[in-house]
Amino acid sequence: MKNIKVLGTGCANCKTTVKLIEDVAKANNVEISLKKIEDIQQIMTFNVMSTPAVVVDEKVVHAGGIPSREKIESWFNA
Repeated sequence: MKNIKVLGTGCANCKTTVKLIEDVAKANNVEISLKKIEDIQQIMTFNVMSTPAVVVDEKVVHAGGIPSREKIESWFNA
C-alpha cells in the first residue's frame, strides 16, 4: 500500500489532485492511503514552496500544479 499525502490549503487544484490520485489508483487496482494536509505548519515541514504538492511514502514527488495521470501511475509502480 502506498501512503500518499496531498499538501495544499484547499484550492481547486489541490482538490482536483486528490480526486485524480483516487481515480488513477482505482483504475489501476492500487491500494492507497490518501490524506489531505491543509495545515500550513505541517506543509512547511516538507519544505515545499508551491502547492499542490504530493508526498508518497514520506518523499516529495511533485510540487506545483496538477500532476499528469502518467506521473501518478509512475508513483504506483515505483
